[in-house]
Amino acid sequence: MPLIEFRDVSYDIAGKRILLNLNLAVEAGETLVLLGRSGSGKSTALKLINGMLAPTHGEVLVNGRSTREWDSIRLKRGIGYVIQEGGLFPHFTVAQNVGLVPALERWDGPAIERRIDTLLEMVGMPPAEFRERYPRQLSGGQRQRVGVARALAADPPILLFDEPFGALDPVTRFELQRQFLALQHDLKKAAIFVTHDVREALRLGSRIVLLANGAVDTTASPNEFEQAQSDEARAFLACI
Repeated sequence: MPLIEFRDVSYDIAGKRILLNLNLAVEAGETLVLLGRSGSGKSTALKLINGMLAPTHGEVLVNGRSTREWDSIRLKRGIGYVIQEGGLFPHFTVAQNVGLVPALERWDGPAIERRIDTLLEMVGMPPAEFRERYPRQLSGGQRQRVGVARALAADPPILLFDEPFGALDPVTRFELQRQFLALQHDLKKAAIFVTHDVREALRLGSRIVLLANGAVDTTASPNEFEQAQSDEARAFLACI
């Protein structure tokens, strides 16, 4: 059973259609990349998964259950969400940011501390050096690493990435892409990654869904996408 499934999903706001008849499914271990121009509906699709928005038509299923039937808090805590700049709480230390969801889930103190250290090591940030720093004391790339660690803290089966590397310099972006691939290889989560960068999509995705004006234009593996013939796909491929 897919961990995430869209069934004929449309979403309207103020009479404007943002998504139209979206159908897709994501299995454990798969990275589905939502590629598209600004305003194509990519980020809206993520918000439908974690219950920030409800579909106007159709159903979004998480673990086989409609998001309309989930308790909102339970749904959100079962999904890791990474945005640009990591979305960290500025008044929390690195350790407090990473340990937030386990603390809310009432893990015992020693287990939280072990989890924080494990995840910081996993994302290449030695705990002794970074645990007590605040977000303002970190570079952009370091904040993104902490954001990834926080998303993984309670070991959710689903990870959502909303253009997490878009504001970074090319070298840092490449390093974090490489780290993402290594983590996904080891952890095998169901991941949806939003980007407008076709090179990033081709590098990170096991499958690419190209959105245009809220509808699916092309669905393909990275190798297949490079041969896609739709006007929208060719426009993106011309940017390589």
